[in-house]
Amino acid sequence: MTDFTATRAQFHLPDGVIYLDGNSLGPLPRAATERVAAMMQREWGEMLITGWNRAGWMAAPGVIGDRIARLIGAAPGSVVIGDTLSVKVYQALAAALPLRPDRRVILSDSGNFPSDLYMADGLVGMLGRGHELRVVDPEEVADAITDEVAVLMLTQVDYRTGRRHDMAALTAKAHEHGALTLWDLAHSAGAFPVDLAGTGADFAVGCTYKYLNGGPGAPAFIYVSPDHIDRIRPALAGWLGHEAPFAFDLDYRAGGGIDRMRVGTPPVLQMAALETALDIWDSVDLGRVRARSVALSELFIETVEAKCPALTLASPRNPEERGSQVGFRHPEGYAIMQALIARGVIGDFRAPDILRFGITPLYLSEADILRAVDILADILDNDLWDRAEYKVRAAVT
Repeated sequence: MTDFTATRAQFHLPDGVIYLDGNSLGPLPRAATERVAAMMQREWGEMLITGWNRAGWMAAPGVIGDRIARLIGAAPGSVVIGDTLSVKVYQALAAALPLRPDRRVILSDSGNFPSDLYMADGLVGMLGRGHELRVVDPEEVADAITDEVAVLMLTQVDYRTGRRHDMAALTAKAHEHGALTLWDLAHSAGAFPVDLAGTGADFAVGCTYKYLNGGPGAPAFIYVSPDHIDRIRPALAGWLGHEAPFAFDLDYRAGGGIDRMRVGTPPVLQMAALETALDIWDSVDLGRVRARSVALSELFIETVEAKCPALTLASPRNPEERGSQVGFRHPEGYAIMQALIARGVIGDFRAPDILRFGITPLYLSEADILRAVDILADILDNDLWDRAEYKVRAAVT
């Protein structure tokens, strides 16, 4: 049984802060500071370039990929880390489209993370083969899956409201129509159990700096079903995706298995920090995390609605239809969130009017939830948000 008091103790949480933004950036694992310092001193400092072999830097993307695979229901050898999430979206989509050469539609929804749509639109323009990015409302996705669709590309959990797509049902329908699926797990991995293999997902991508707590700029991951991996040719034919990088061949030959989805040099310092977060996850039962997340989310919604009637729930009321975040709407949402942060309760804001709160059981308690709502209610009851400095938009909201 997961001990959430023990997991909380493994994170650095600043005194006086209630952190409700782990869905955007997870807090610092306490072990990361020492681990990264040791890596810099004993590995980079003493081994220098020999660390690529002696310290295992070169093999780490696959080793860490296997650790993430356990959290997303993937088979060993089907996940690798590196690069950014946008790069991985591009890679996965570019690999999927040639598997359906007679189709031209990429189907997505308006709840998808915008940069996923940007990457898809950019790829369509680059290919110049008549592909179409078709975007529908989230509720219309199932009905929009037709025999025209090459790839269904969705973020499983809406980044604003936490609305959750039914991966199993939509993947099954896509396959019935001969389409492939590409799932963005940015707000899924570490939030609840994911079953990529069991649902038959074809491709998936995600980041490691949110619920997985890998730190700012932590590398992304990509999953390719073992049914497809040896059939695809990477559009980004990177040096480290080559079959033999240090043969320095002038012609590209794709590496074996998931290694062919590697592109650039592994981010060694970031991987060291991520490993300390995964050490925590190794002791965690995701089913227990999910149950705890639902309980805390239900408590949060209930108390906000009781004490803050000016806010309107933006997230689905049914917890089965939510991820691990809760959104509330208010016309002055940005200023309210700034006032809340100034009082030590950190959430974030998503345009046009959503106050977003991550419910992360590894380090949040019922007391945190109740105290956060009391502070929010005080801000609303006394119009404490109505100050000029709270209305100035920062670069990151």
